[in-house]
Amino acid sequence: MTPSVPPMDELAAPAAWRTVDFISDLHLEPAQPATVQALRQYLHSTPADAVFLLGDLFEVWVGDDAIDEPGSFEGACCALLAQATHARPLYFMHGNRDFLVGKGFTRHTGIPVLADPTVLTFAGRRWLLSHGDALCLNDVEYQRFRILARNPQWQAQLLARPLHERRAQGRSARSESEARKQAGAAVYADVDSPAAIEWLRAAGAQALIHGHTHLPADHVLAPGLARHVLTDWDLDAHPPRAGVLRLTAEGLQRLPLVPT
Repeated sequence: MTPSVPPMDELAAPAAWRTVDFISDLHLEPAQPATVQALRQYLHSTPADAVFLLGDLFEVWVGDDAIDEPGSFEGACCALLAQATHARPLYFMHGNRDFLVGKGFTRHTGIPVLADPTVLTFAGRRWLLSHGDALCLNDVEYQRFRILARNPQWQAQLLARPLHERRAQGRSARSESEARKQAGAAVYADVDSPAAIEWLRAAGAQALIHGHTHLPADHVLAPGLARHVLTDWDLDAHPPRAGVLRLTAEGLQRLPLVPT
């Protein structure tokens, strides 16, 4: 499966920006309050001029109408994010778990949803941002589902179901995912290097920043071309994981948010 290079939006960083942070794959859910608290502390303390949330911020997102349900986890998370935007702009990109995030999320939080991929111009360089799932071409079954899940008609049919049904479906999906993880069957496909190179060249960028694979590392793809993979967050893991990829005019720096 070799998809064509997708359309790419562009975002030019304001001249005043000196520091930009990238995080992804927090998989926020009620069962992991420690990760929510880590996000709260990070957003309160980061010196970044902007924060990019590159997908899978939530373990599952069943629709923006969940925000308005009294006492909902989604509503509490959106209140936290809305508060954080008072200090700096935040940007969100869909992941494979929260692809149903829509205009209601932006309305409640003030956080725009970026296209995947998006080119960020910062400090005289072009940086290609993506969640990364579209580049994992070896995961053929998922790529077929991704095409379906991004179809507006399919999404509209799903969102037309009652919220309680979508919540039940989300719980079932989480249980299946956890069962695969416990059985050791949850293997994340890696990004296809030729496809990543094709994207970078089409974008006129030298570096790709993405998440999804849970395989944080820095890879040289070709002379002058690289990809940088974000870590996932799991504060209940042993050892716990959480971190940020920070960009300044001097380059990229990996910063763990938990003791190592």
